[in-house]
Amino acid sequence: MQGQNRKDVYPGLEVDIILKKDQRTGRRTRGIVKDLLTSSAFHSRGIKVRLEDGQVGRVIEIFE
Repeated sequence: MQGQNRKDVYPGLEVDIILKKDQRTGRRTRGIVKDLLTSSAFHSRGIKVRLEDGQVGRVIEIFE
């Protein structure tokens, strides 16, 4: 599942994100969502989140 809709992303969910520094390479980081940082209902590049370990990036894929 893609992470472009805010309604699909919530705290405690396991996701892959792309950090700002990894946008050129596309390297993914896996973690558990702590906070949602995007306030809009939809974002074309993915909802921005903070993981439990403090890293911030945009959701690329959701694991259920």
